[in-house]
Amino acid sequence: MELIPAIDLIDGRCVRLTQGDYDIKKVYEQNPVDMAKMYADCGVRRLHVVDLDGAKAKEPCNLRVLEQLAASTGLDIEWGGGIKSTDALRAALNAGANRVICGSVAVDNRELFADWLQNYGAEHVILGADVRGRNVATHGWLKESQVSIDEIIGWFLPFGLKQLICTDISKDGMLQGPNFQLYVELKDNFPAVDTTLSGGISSMDDIRKAHELGLHSVIIGKAIYEGRITLKDLELWLQNE
Repeated sequence: MELIPAIDLIDGRCVRLTQGDYDIKKVYEQNPVDMAKMYADCGVRRLHVVDLDGAKAKEPCNLRVLEQLAASTGLDIEWGGGIKSTDALRAALNAGANRVICGSVAVDNRELFADWLQNYGAEHVILGADVRGRNVATHGWLKESQVSIDEIIGWFLPFGLKQLICTDISKDGMLQGPNFQLYVELKDNFPAVDTTLSGGISSMDDIRKAHELGLHSVIIGKAIYEGRITLKDLELWLQNE
């Protein structure tokens, strides 16, 4: 099972939101490039980076940080936030992202997202579906749609969808454990899609449970910043893996 540390960016700095609320944010002192280097030193292979400024502005805002991350580490970087156009998708890939996470556009412009899957490759284009209950929220979690997580996956399976990051907003930043049932159901219902658990990881016990349930990858955010999961914990897990 792959452990994917998360870096969320506002004004080029590491932050964490609570339940996706921009008004409830905590800014951390760590430099994002320094954090990424520490993760790489632990044996982490993939990094999850969200441009929260970009999510609100509807276009990437922190590509300079992405360039620095790509130049300073050999990490497989998945990047999201503000990817609403082909130019934005191309800019993120050119700046050093190996994979680009696309959320709102998949709801608002199904044809465009399907085109990206086919023309840029499903290995580079990730469906980002952030849910409240079972419905997808968009535009930096500020808007509710009437589209369910199951429905949106079904839209794009015919176009080769292979990767999904599903964030349970009710659990995100709460450090109370994930909604494991949701992810097990998605894994079982859509076996062709590699579903990443995002939201709620609070301890190594949560990671062990995810592994026991057969989940393939988990994103870890606030638990690292708050010291619930240490860099040494990550290193030992990855060594044993």
